[in-house]
Amino acid sequence: MKEIIKAGKSFDQAEKVLIMIHGRGGTAQDILSMAAYLNVSNFALVAPQATNNTWYPQSFLAPRAANEPSLSNALNTIKETVLDLEKQGFTKEQIYFLGFSQGACLTLDFVAANAARYGGVVAFTGGLIGEKVDHRNYHGDFDGTPIFIGSSDPDMHVPVSRVKESTVLLEEMGARVTEIIYENMGHTISQAEITQVNKLIFND
Repeated sequence: MKEIIKAGKSFDQAEKVLIMIHGRGGTAQDILSMAAYLNVSNFALVAPQATNNTWYPQSFLAPRAANEPSLSNALNTIKETVLDLEKQGFTKEQIYFLGFSQGACLTLDFVAANAARYGGVVAFTGGLIGEKVDHRNYHGDFDGTPIFIGSSDPDMHVPVSRVKESTVLLEEMGARVTEIIYENMGHTISQAEITQVNKLIFND
């Protein structure tokens, strides 16, 4: 089982839970520190730690096979985390996701492959994984799940075209997507994005 770092409310006190997925070279502690800027005081927080701080070796735009077996292992880590939370009594509607960069790509790919009515999804700079977006990988119905995708134009790792393609697919699967492309933001998380997600995703 992967190392999972927990923070925030305890499971028995929390009404909701946020799964936070760090980027390449990052750590679970890094991404958890973001919670200080988010309206998640009533959430339990869980952050899996990637082996050697990376979820998969190549770019997310490489053929999926080039990122195996790491990619499948990473997606499975999220799946096991969700199953564990459901065993703790959380429904999918009480489960939220947030990822940055490589973690955002992983987050979007996981929820699209396992679409359901989740609490909400935040992708700071990311898109669906693979050389091409293959619709056969993605199943289910988001049933109105709110999803925020923010990215920079340009971004050195994530082309705007892939962000837009990902938004279209997620909307076709029933998600309510807010996609905002920020001019020359750089490969980072901005205050503007944080303000947006607090309003759109963590607004109650």
